[in-house]
Amino acid sequence: MTRSLIRGRPKRAKAHISARLAQSVLGGVIAVLWLCLALPGAHHAPPGAGPGPLARDEGTSTADLALPLIAGVAAVSAGTYGYVRRTRRTRSRTTPGAALPATAAGPPATAPSRLLDAEAAAALVEADDSVRTSREELDFATAGWDRATAEPFVKALRHAGTELAAAFAIRERYDDGLPEEETARRQALTGIAGRCGEAGRLLDAEAAGLDAARALETRLAPALEVAEARFRELTARVTPAEAALTDLARVHSPGATAPVTGFVEQARDRLVFAALRLNEARQRSDLGESERAAARLRAAEGATAQAAVLLDAVDGHAADLRTAESLLPAALTGAESELTAARDRTATDLPPGELRARVGHADTVLAVVRKNLTAGTAQDPLALLRGVVRAVVPAADGHSGVLPAAAELLARNALAGADAYVSTHRAAVSARPRTLLASAFRLLATDRPACEEAARRARDLAERDVLSHGNPYPDPADHTAGVAGAVLGGLLLNHTPDADPPASYGGPRTRARRTPPTP
Repeated sequence: MTRSLIRGRPKRAKAHISARLAQSVLGGVIAVLWLCLALPGAHHAPPGAGPGPLARDEGTSTADLALPLIAGVAAVSAGTYGYVRRTRRTRSRTTPGAALPATAAGPPATAPSRLLDAEAAAALVEADDSVRTSREELDFATAGWDRATAEPFVKALRHAGTELAAAFAIRERYDDGLPEEETARRQALTGIAGRCGEAGRLLDAEAAGLDAARALETRLAPALEVAEARFRELTARVTPAEAALTDLARVHSPGATAPVTGFVEQARDRLVFAALRLNEARQRSDLGESERAAARLRAAEGATAQAAVLLDAVDGHAADLRTAESLLPAALTGAESELTAARDRTATDLPPGELRARVGHADTVLAVVRKNLTAGTAQDPLALLRGVVRAVVPAADGHSGVLPAAAELLARNALAGADAYVSTHRAAVSARPRTLLASAFRLLATDRPACEEAARRARDLAERDVLSHGNPYPDPADHTAGVAGAVLGGLLLNHTPDADPPASYGGPRTRARRTPPTP
C-alpha cells in the first residue's frame, strides 16, 4: 500500500489548503453578489413598463435577504472547517515530511543512526575489555586447578570471544559501507550491540562461580604465592630485555626497534604497581580485611599480566628482527625466481602492460634492498623484508619459495605488536583500531600481506587514540606508584584515593564486582 493510500498525499497538502481557501472566497463573493441583487431598488420596473409582478417590489423583504445570507455563511464555514481540519491532520501525522512534536520520543528502532553507532562502538570496547580482563584473571585463577574445575570458566570465555569476533566482523562490514540501505545499517548496529551483550552475559553468568572457586577472602595465601612467583619471574626478565633492545638499537636503524620503544619502561611501571598492590594485599589480609585484600590481589595480577605482555612483545620483536635478517638473502633469491616466472608467464589475469609495470617496479625495489644490504649502514631488516614482499607479491603469485614464510613473519610481528599495544593501553583505545585488529587476526590464515596492513593500521590508530587521551594524571606520585599506567591499561576502572575498583573476570555487570569499601 502506498503512502498516499495510508496517509493521504502530503506533497499536495498546500494545494488542498489553497483550494479550500479559494472555495471559501468564491462562496463569499457569490453571497455578496446575491445580496447586492437583493438590495432595495435592484428590481424596479424599467421606465414605461406597465403594472406587473415587479412593480409591486418596492422594498426588500426579510425572506429575500435570508437565502443569500445563509448561502454565504455556509460557504465560509465549509472553507474554514476544511482548512482547520487539514491543518490539524498535517500537524498530528507521523509520516515523513511532517515534523514530530519536539517532546515526542521515538522507539529504539527509530533512533538516529549516529546514536546507535556510538552505542555499538561503546559496546564493542566494553566487551573487548571484558574478554581481555577475564582472560588475565582466569590465567591466574586456574593455576593448579584440574581441567574439570576450570572448564566452565574457560568455556564461557571461549564462547564470549566467539560472540565478540562476530560483532567485530559485523562492524568491519559496517565500516566498509555494508549494508548500504539505512534500515539494514541500523539493524547491523543493533546486531553488534546484541552480540556484545551476549558476550558479557556469558561472562557474567560464571563470575560468581569463579569467585566461589577461588575463595580469595578465605584462601588468599595460595593465590598470593602464585602472583608473587610470576612477579619475581618477570622482574628478572626486565634487565635482559632492556639489554637486548640496547644491542639491537646499536646495530640496526632506529625504526627497527620503534614498535617496542618504551615497552620495557612500561613493564617496569606495571611491576612497580604490582609490587605495591601485593604488599597491600598481604597487609590487608593480616588486618582481616579480606575484601580489600582480594581487590588488591586482583589489581596486582592484572598488572603482572600486562608486564608479561610487554616483555613478551619485546622478546618477540627482537627474535623477529634476527629472523628477518637471516631470511633476507633467501627472500631476495626467491623473489628473483618469482619475477623470472612472471616474465615467462603467458597466461595471466593482468594485461601485458600492467604485468610489465609491476615486474619493473619489483626489480627496482629489489635493487634498492640489495644496495642497502651492501652499504654497511644500520638497517631495519623487517622493513627491508616488507619491501621485498610488497613489491613481488603483486607481480607474481607468491606461492613458492621463501616469500610465504616472509609474509607470515611480517604479519605475526605486526599482529603481536598491535595486540600488545591495545591490551596495555585499552582504557584509551576506541572501537575502530580494535575492529581492524580483529580483522587482522581473521586474515592471518588467508592473506598475510593484508593481515599485516590491517594490524599496522590498527596500531597507528591506537597510538593516535592514546595521544588524544593525553595524561589525565599530572600528579607525579601517580606515575611513581604506577597508578597512571594501571588506569591507562584498564586495570583500575577509575581513579579514587585508596578505593580503585580492579577489573576482574566477568561482563559489564560483574567485572568490577570487587570494589573495595571506602575506608
